[in-house]
Amino acid sequence: MPTKFQKIARRALFVAALGSVPVGNLLAADGVPIHELLVATPQPGSRTDATVNAARAFYEFWNSGDTAYLKQAVSDRFTDRTLPAGRPQGPEGPAFASRGFRAAVPDLGVMVEKMIVAGDYVTVHMTFTGHFSGKFGDTAGKGQAIRFIATDLLKVEDGRITDNWHIEDNLTLFQQMELARTGP
Repeated sequence: MPTKFQKIARRALFVAALGSVPVGNLLAADGVPIHELLVATPQPGSRTDATVNAARAFYEFWNSGDTAYLKQAVSDRFTDRTLPAGRPQGPEGPAFASRGFRAAVPDLGVMVEKMIVAGDYVTVHMTFTGHFSGKFGDTAGKGQAIRFIATDLLKVEDGRITDNWHIEDNLTLFQQMELARTGP
């Protein structure tokens, strides 16, 4: 019997000409919401499932802060290819970042808007939300709502994320936190 992801992969092949596979909140019951999933190049056997499961666990970690998901998602040789200054390299890096960010935004949540699987690579566009009610450096939040986007490119081998390239809309985040201003 085919798995849910194998069914989605077959559907993806069927509608590939449309450019995407809308699945609505089909995957939301399993954890972090994924609004749209496209499997561009299905892999043999259960490799597509393993790739999607690793990505899902990674974003469930960002959604919940639960490091059990992080351990499930990343390889021991995980490398952050766009490592920010001050963040440790390796599997501890995302845990370090999450702890710091959750100190500022305790109700941090993530919603996966689009997930595109192409072989061993997964591109994910997401939206982070929450309220700046904690502390960021020396600045205390006042409960400001935050909403900003980010995009990741993950490399997955043997069902674990080995590499991550990421970009976040930090300007929007810092404006919402009243840490940055643009204009007069």
